[in-house]
Amino acid sequence: MSTNVEGHLAEADGHTHETACLNCGAQLSGPYCVQCGQHAHLHRTIGALFHDILHGVLHFEGRTWATLPRLAWKPGELTRAYIEGARVRFVSPMAMFLFSVFVMFAVFQIMGIAPPVDTGGAMQAQFHGLEEDLKDQRGNLEKARGFTRPGSPERAEIDKELAANAEEQEKLRAFPSYTREAESEARFNSLHSGWKRLDKGIDKWRQNPGLMLYKLQTSAYKFSWLLIPLSVPFVALLFLWRRRFGLYDHAVFVTYSLAFMSFMGIVLTIASGLGVPSTWLVNIFTFAAVIHIYRHLKGTYELSHRSTVWRWLVLLVFIGVIALLFTMILLFLGLVG
Repeated sequence: MSTNVEGHLAEADGHTHETACLNCGAQLSGPYCVQCGQHAHLHRTIGALFHDILHGVLHFEGRTWATLPRLAWKPGELTRAYIEGARVRFVSPMAMFLFSVFVMFAVFQIMGIAPPVDTGGAMQAQFHGLEEDLKDQRGNLEKARGFTRPGSPERAEIDKELAANAEEQEKLRAFPSYTREAESEARFNSLHSGWKRLDKGIDKWRQNPGLMLYKLQTSAYKFSWLLIPLSVPFVALLFLWRRRFGLYDHAVFVTYSLAFMSFMGIVLTIASGLGVPSTWLVNIFTFAAVIHIYRHLKGTYELSHRSTVWRWLVLLVFIGVIALLFTMILLFLGLVG
C-alpha cells in the first residue's frame, strides 16, 4: 500500500519512489535533480543512516582512498589536480585537515597524552620542605645553646651542629635546580603588563600552571585552523614574482600539507604507544616531513630542482617562524581567555 506525497510515492519498504525531487520539487529526468543536484532515489533504512554517518562524519568513501595515497606519495600531483578543477575526485583540503585534527586529538585522549599536571611543583615542594626542616633544626639548636655555659663541651658540640646546619643550607641554595626555580619564580612574579585581564591570566598561570597547560592544549585543537592563514603569506612570499600562482593555490598547498603532518603525527603517536622508541619516531617525523615538503613544493608549483631547493630551505625557516607565532597566539589566548 502506498501514499502519494507531493509528487513522489513513499512505501513501507524503506525506499522512496519519487517522480519529483524531494528537495526542491523539480520534475526528475535522471538519477540526479537537474536543479539542485540531489540524488533522485533516496533510502529510508537504518543501513542508509549508518552510511550517512560514515559519509558525513568520517568521509568514508571512495574519494578518501583516492586522496590519502596521493597525499602521502604524490602530494604535488594531488594539489595541482585539485587546484585545476578535480574537486569531486578528491576530498577537499579543508575537510581532510579538519578530519585529521579531530582524529589526532582523539588519539591523544585515548592514549592519555596530556600536559603534565605537576610542572615542577613536587621538586619545588621538596626543596622548600628541606629548607624549612633546616630552619627548624637551627632554631632548636639556638634555643638549646642558650641554656649552656660559655666554653662548656655542650656549647662546643652545639656550635659544631650549627656550623653543619649553615653548611647544609648553603649547599641547598647553591643546588642548580633550586637556583633556577628561585630565579624563574622571581621573574614570573615580577611580570605585570598593566592590562588587568592579562595580569589576571598571569596570576592564574602562577597559581595553577598544570591547568594553563591543559588550556593551551585545548586551544591548539580549537585554533589549529589559524595555521592556515598564518602560513599562506609566507608561502606567497616565495612566489611574489610568479603571477600564475594566487593565494588560493597557496591555501590549498598549505592545507593539504598540514593534513599530512597531522596524519603522520597520528601514525607515530600510535607507534609510540606500541613501544617504538621516541628517538626513532622524532627522527622519522623530521626526515619524512622535510622530504614531503620538498616533493609537495616541487609538484604543486611545477618547479625545477634548483628553484625547489632554495624555496624549500627558506620555507623550513618560515615554518619555525610560523610555529613561534602560533605558540605566541595560543599563549595570549590562554592568558586572556
